Amino acid sequence: MTTANIEERVIELLVDITGEEEIGDYREDDLFEEDVLDSLGAIELLVRIKEEFGVSIAPTELEREEMNSVNKIIDQVQQRL
Repeated sequence: MTTANIEERVIELLVDITGEEEIGDYREDDLFEEDVLDSLGAIELLVRIKEEFGVSIAPTELEREEMNSVNKIIDQVQQRL
């Protein structure tokens, strides 16, 4: 899977979970501060990442600041592939 494919698929997952169609346009924004993602949505995202990529990220494994933007989420997935 290419980097572009990973980025595209993570953004699609985030759009599906948050309902924010333009989420890919604001890749550095803090999704929690912007009230786009909450703790329940974050857990759903981790489950969907495991299903999609086979990558397991435990909620206790990372600080929220390590996975609070689109780019940081993509980076975490890429590091574990």
